[in-house]
Amino acid sequence: MLNLLEEQQPETLKLHAPVPLALHPAAVYLDSLGSDRSKATMVAGLDIMAKLLTGGECGAMTLNWAALRYRHTAALRSALEKKYAPASVNQMLCALRRVLKEALRLDLIDSQDYSKAVDVKSIKQSGKPRGRALSPHEIAALMTSCSGNSSVDVRDTALIAILRGGGIRRAEAVNLDSADFNLSTGALEIREGKGKKDRTVYLPESAHALVEKWLNLRGEEPGPLLFPIRKGGEIQFRRMTPDGVLKILQRRAFLAGVDSFSPHDFRRTFCSDLLDAGVDIVTVQKLAGHASPVTTAKYDRRGEETKRRAVQHLGF
Repeated sequence: MLNLLEEQQPETLKLHAPVPLALHPAAVYLDSLGSDRSKATMVAGLDIMAKLLTGGECGAMTLNWAALRYRHTAALRSALEKKYAPASVNQMLCALRRVLKEALRLDLIDSQDYSKAVDVKSIKQSGKPRGRALSPHEIAALMTSCSGNSSVDVRDTALIAILRGGGIRRAEAVNLDSADFNLSTGALEIREGKGKKDRTVYLPESAHALVEKWLNLRGEEPGPLLFPIRKGGEIQFRRMTPDGVLKILQRRAFLAGVDSFSPHDFRRTFCSDLLDAGVDIVTVQKLAGHASPVTTAKYDRRGEETKRRAVQHLGF
């Protein structure tokens, strides 16, 4: 395995004794993440970087991240760029910067070494933005595919209504409890979303009855809002998984004859449709749970027709 630190005193990067988790910058960073899925993704990236830096001798929790200097991070960026897609590299570099930030906060690295070490640019990405927005025709076809009265159809209708109408992440959808939905207002309480932040979103009135129909079938027992269902129609009283949501949508896309899409494309559709309806970007940002309106703007998948209509407001 490649060792980026040959002839660069690699021993300084190896932790030879256990470090309390409260003082380990990688552990502190990972603990700040909101979901187990995010933690798994980021720890995998940190492991990749640690192994690249030390020829496979260290992992995320055995690398002395505070010993990294600019020569290490610059070499790491170059090595990652040769092996991984730009989006994956940028995700790992983001994790690297966050770990070094925690090392600074823990007084494990001085501010000058820190500022130099994190001064590595992200990889430029070319081509079209990721994902797409679903058209009204596609959404209607998905709903039609759930028009039966089986428990699966009723559950899937509610799931699509929540994802499309609330613009929430699939991990947030499976973390919902029945008590988090207010039928009278359509409010959904999102607890510990990305970044462990809570927020309230509202489903459109057209979605209220769809979720209510599932609740009537589900029953009044406290617990998860959405349940897995066996092939025979037996409702299992346990929490669904994000991967389960993905498989449901893949099946519905096939049944509806809709081109492949990801659960996250419902968020892109949500943001694009609200912006197209004239909702200000700050409100859309708050509903989507984005830290910045800059992120929300990246979710905009409105096409050329929107731009064409926009210039019609100009007069001479």
